[in-house]
Amino acid sequence: MSGNQARELASMFYAISEAIEAEKDFLTRLDGAIGDADHGISMSAGFLAVNAALSKLDMDRCAPADVFATAANAFLNAVGASTGPLYATAFLRAAAAARQSERLDGAFLCAMFTAIADGIRERGKGTRGDKTMLDAWLPAAEAAHAARRRGAALSQIAREAAQAAAAGAAATRAMIASRGRAARVGDRSLGHVDPGAASAKIIIEAIGEHFGEPVEAESRSGA
Repeated sequence: MSGNQARELASMFYAISEAIEAEKDFLTRLDGAIGDADHGISMSAGFLAVNAALSKLDMDRCAPADVFATAANAFLNAVGASTGPLYATAFLRAAAAARQSERLDGAFLCAMFTAIADGIRERGKGTRGDKTMLDAWLPAAEAAHAARRRGAALSQIAREAAQAAAAGAAATRAMIASRGRAARVGDRSLGHVDPGAASAKIIIEAIGEHFGEPVEAESRSGA
């Protein structure tokens, strides 16, 4: 990958930050129902820190893996509790995937989604159905690979991953949390969308819009 592709990935992170910022209050309200009412604030702080760190890089000399590694360190330093280490690990896994890729294409997008999902799963020891961010990330990775196997273009892969993430996040409304802060409220988590899955949906939709056309799915606030 070239410096131009590193710049493209940095632009992707800026798009993610803008999307999170727009939905910060919504995420905080979701978290207020089953958590500590700080998820939107934390995610906003994390991606603003990522943007600040990326702005200091010389993209003409920067490798794409450096973008992810910088994002990992910045997010971890800005966000405490469990979310910081989870996304830091995810971005470090994505950095490793970037080192194995020569182009920012559909194959890389699939590898990136898988690396992020695997990093979160390995660090958090969770799986689908636990009512966490994995309920958005794992379907997104699976949908991306399924689209690529059909020969879909980059934009279609990104779009289908985003649509799968939206469906996965919505499905958490019917789950009882077994991991994370929401697990502390037990049955009271039923009927509420998981904040981590909702923010993952926003991230994946921002990626989908960055690499393809706007996603035709529910509005973010209708997660």
